Amino acid sequence: MTAFPINRRCEEELERLRNEFPILAIMGPRQSGKTTLAKKAFPGYTYVSLEDPDRREFARDDPRGFLGRYSQDVIIDEVQRVPLLMSYLQSHADALGKMGSVVITGSHNFQLMERIGQSLAGRVGIITLLPLSWEEIGNPAMPLHEYIFTGSYPGIFDRGIRPRVFYLNYISTYVEKDVYQLREITNRDKFMRFIRIMAGRTGQELNTLAISDDCGISHTTVKQWLSVLEASYLVILLKPCHKNYNKRLTKRPKVYFTDTGLICSLLGIGNADEIDSHYLKGALFETMAVTEILKVNLNLGSPLNLYYWRDNHRREIDMIIDAGADQYAIEMKAGGTVQQRYLNGLRYWTSLTGAPPEDTFLVYGGTETLTRNGFNLVSWNRIDETIIRKLFGSTVKRFGGNGV
Repeated sequence: MTAFPINRRCEEELERLRNEFPILAIMGPRQSGKTTLAKKAFPGYTYVSLEDPDRREFARDDPRGFLGRYSQDVIIDEVQRVPLLMSYLQSHADALGKMGSVVITGSHNFQLMERIGQSLAGRVGIITLLPLSWEEIGNPAMPLHEYIFTGSYPGIFDRGIRPRVFYLNYISTYVEKDVYQLREITNRDKFMRFIRIMAGRTGQELNTLAISDDCGISHTTVKQWLSVLEASYLVILLKPCHKNYNKRLTKRPKVYFTDTGLICSLLGIGNADEIDSHYLKGALFETMAVTEILKVNLNLGSPLNLYYWRDNHRREIDMIIDAGADQYAIEMKAGGTVQQRYLNGLRYWTSLTGAPPEDTFLVYGGTETLTRNGFNLVSWNRIDETIIRKLFGSTVKRFGGNGV
């Protein structure tokens, strides 16, 4: 892989927010590219990082003086290091009276988003930046199993870091820097066991009691530690569809890690070739497909609601995209050849809801994108240009991407 300048798809949305809000917040997991994006999108802005001990102490001891010194046209990086600053940004932004004058970035949202909601309501436009999408990487000549193993953090691509090395360091840095900022977790070994057990449950319904038993921790601790993973953007919970078509719906969310490379590292998968025979191949594929759709949805400003659907007979649709009056059903299968049984869930969905087959999609591990009996069969590496463009239509411009 060769280093390349990363263009992020959310740059257009960020530019729109720049003209609508005095403060812009770029949130996301550590090393997802927030700082690079902020500097690229706002090249003339003063940059200040609260990772710097002196500046962090200044911001904590004298927040008004800090904001007075770094006033308009400023990027304040890693703002979660001084959450108190949010309480002063409101009056600061009001005094500036200028749109897009302050850009803040944050690596987790446990207390930060609560403070933003309380202090900056109506004054901040928020972008959530996850690792790179397939299209942002530039549609590389990379087979499916290699893409799943490699993951999509920018450092792997723009600096050519080996995936195994990147994730080992990432996990260590995350635990040491983020976790202890969020909650005081005294038993590091149990927490790491918890993370690995959660990685093995990606794509599954969340069962906190079973996780509690497997980890040897209390039910309450499971919920607290899960909130840490959510706050750090390492996992997302996909809620069940709220439309009750047959009165027998599941109520548990499904849990997904936001990067498959991280999962592979946590589970000890040593190379890409191991994925084809791994017991979690299907879950890894589903996680990849769900997060690809989630990334594009966030990059475009989160205009659609994402759910999954399952009844008490375990009939399931992996993702329901709620576009207001319309719902689009998406199934995800890792197999490279479409088998008739892959369409059983979509057939049941259309019979239950009356949805036309053209509003359904099967994302699979093959290379062809075509229509069969009205159902859309979508290659895993064409999720963006096929599904997203159909849902958003002319509002989505073709993205330039990058090269490798």
